[in-house]
Amino acid sequence: MYAIVEISGHQYKVAKNDVVFVHKLAKNADEKFDIDRVLLVADDKGTINVGTPVVEGAKVSATVLSQVKADKILVYKKKRRKGYEKRRGHRQQLTKLKIESISL
Repeated sequence: MYAIVEISGHQYKVAKNDVVFVHKLAKNADEKFDIDRVLLVADDKGTINVGTPVVEGAKVSATVLSQVKADKILVYKKKRRKGYEKRRGHRQQLTKLKIESISL
């Protein structure tokens, strides 16, 4: 069984016991919460429930494992023959979630 959920404006395909990295949520570690923006649910028999826009009564339970940072992305700018060089780095803050259950 899997589901397509919307978290912080982004869509993720999740299944039970999956670990997903999403944009930072204002939640603490070991906090449990429910995701009610379930766009699609497919079970093991092949039945697919598509929402308009969400599936009524569907819910995904998740637990926050930790707040982490992504790998550093280097941004390098240069204009040739002008002596202009600039280098900056960025690390996106993420929330690590574990999907506990999917229910209809």
